[in-house]
Amino acid sequence: MLTKPKSEQRRSMMTHLNSRLQGFIKLTGNFIANPFLPPLKYPLSSSRLGFQFSPHSTSFSNNGDRPLSWYQKVTKLDDAFNLFDEMIQRKPLPSVIKFNQLLSALTKLKHFSSCLHLFKQMCVVGVPVDAYSMNIAIKCCCQMSRTNDGFALLACCFRRAVVPNVFTFSTLLDGLIREDRILEAERLFKKLIKHRLCEPNVVTYNTMIKGLCKFGNNDIAIALLRLMDERGCKPDIYAYSTIIDSLCKDKMIEDAFKLFNEMVFAKGIQPDVITYTSLIHGLCNLCRWNEVSKLLKEMEEDVRISPDIQTFSILVDAFCKEGRVDEAEAIIDIMVERGEVPNIVTYNSLIDGYCLRGEMTKARSIFDSLTSKGLVPDVVTYSSLVNGYCKSLKIEEAMHMFHEITRKGLKPDIVSYSTMLQGLFRVARCGDARKLFDEMRAAGQIPNEYTYGVILDGLCNNHKVEEALSLFHLVGESKLNYNIVVYNILIEGASKCGKLDTARTLFHDLTLKGLQPDVQTFNIMISGLCREGQLKEAKLLFHKMDESGCPPDSVTYNVFLQGYLRNKHFDDVEMLLHEMDGRRYSLDASSLSLLIDQIAAGSPDRRMIELIGRLVPKEMMNIPA
Repeated sequence: MLTKPKSEQRRSMMTHLNSRLQGFIKLTGNFIANPFLPPLKYPLSSSRLGFQFSPHSTSFSNNGDRPLSWYQKVTKLDDAFNLFDEMIQRKPLPSVIKFNQLLSALTKLKHFSSCLHLFKQMCVVGVPVDAYSMNIAIKCCCQMSRTNDGFALLACCFRRAVVPNVFTFSTLLDGLIREDRILEAERLFKKLIKHRLCEPNVVTYNTMIKGLCKFGNNDIAIALLRLMDERGCKPDIYAYSTIIDSLCKDKMIEDAFKLFNEMVFAKGIQPDVITYTSLIHGLCNLCRWNEVSKLLKEMEEDVRISPDIQTFSILVDAFCKEGRVDEAEAIIDIMVERGEVPNIVTYNSLIDGYCLRGEMTKARSIFDSLTSKGLVPDVVTYSSLVNGYCKSLKIEEAMHMFHEITRKGLKPDIVSYSTMLQGLFRVARCGDARKLFDEMRAAGQIPNEYTYGVILDGLCNNHKVEEALSLFHLVGESKLNYNIVVYNILIEGASKCGKLDTARTLFHDLTLKGLQPDVQTFNIMISGLCREGQLKEAKLLFHKMDESGCPPDSVTYNVFLQGYLRNKHFDDVEMLLHEMDGRRYSLDASSLSLLIDQIAAGSPDRRMIELIGRLVPKEMMNIPA
């Protein structure tokens, strides 16, 4: 049997591959209309790109190309462009391998745009670019969030008979995920397997797992982990750690430990500091301190693993959020003893911890010491101090700190603006809040759900419900209005201002918007109805809660109980107290005060007093008289 010549075999392979890739090309629908590499009449030189060629720069000898070590010494853009100018002036041109080494050196310096310029010039001067060259160019596009251009380069691969490989597709998947185009990434991955365009390797699977976890699709990520194993591609520590971290962030700590045990005991993969740090973070978020201590002990016993700066910073942040700043300071002392230098993230957590406790003098003292530690405050640092001053109602200090952000050449983010807006509303400076909101929009910061909630809440708390409702109607069908928190703010604002009809209308609008009222929504409405003496309607709503799959909580019972007591419906009080006792709910301070007043006003019933005694929280019983 005659064997086909290699050139014919290659043509046949490319034809077969192209036919399989047609469906894939249709997948994106996003290729740019003009070719990525348009034909140029004249070659582009580096001088056209703003770089001058120096005849005295390091040059090629006539004896051959420079060794790879030279490319590793390219430390700045001028070096790369000078070298490229020399290369394209040589006759014959150096091999594509040397050009690829230069492109690779540029990508390591993260000069992705310049790397693409040189790639285009390579094509113009006739360098026979190969799969490696194409992959570098596609990677540059994806790193610059120009994944569509990366797909256009993929089309160029077919025209130049360059066979794309697994690295090409992994890079494109990563580009889609960087741009939050997870659905397109999923479709591309499925196409790779269905049309056998390439066999995904560990990088491909890990890229997809990272993308799925980024969007909280943990179940699909675990299914992909299983598929990876089934297809003979052994999952590595990165795959497991990525999913474990995502599960921990979603507070699915038991599932995270289950996967951790599978990784260690079933697969024999040893955890690293990243794996342990993810688990510690998850446990800290759930305040499971004993298990945190156990994991830290495990790390100490393993000579290969030691807590790093991220582990320590997570512990500092967790303690600070719990108000345990002394323990956070102790962690920082341990860090320093071990040679781990705390960074700005670590100190941001500590500053925020003191701000949350209202200890602004201490927070400011740490802030002032940052420069001596060689650290530069960032937007997060300033935002923490702004928040602390606002909570302490020191608005002038907060405003000074807020304006310090721009004076230091930083740009306030949406969190900084939202925090300052909240502070201004808290001291009834609504005019200044409106002015700041206009400044925020002029700076290009788009209000998010949190900012929108802060503004509505601020207006309602300052008895400007009409303005809040006007803003709500102005926003209209925006997704900002499809949020139960927004409705809760407006319903509460309207009911507190005596606009019960408006509150009712908003409550009934929830069904039309496809939103489900939560327990807070019911509590707000019941409170508003009781305030206006509408106990019958409040009772109907109370009984509707269980039917709506939203059972009343302790707050609901206390709100309803206070409504009965204030409106002197004493016959229903005992029944409600028995229900609370049955559900093991406690009385709050307001309910207890009203009950004591009722007992003092009439003849005390021993059974009633005993029932009330069972409903008083232990912490109230321990308060000294």
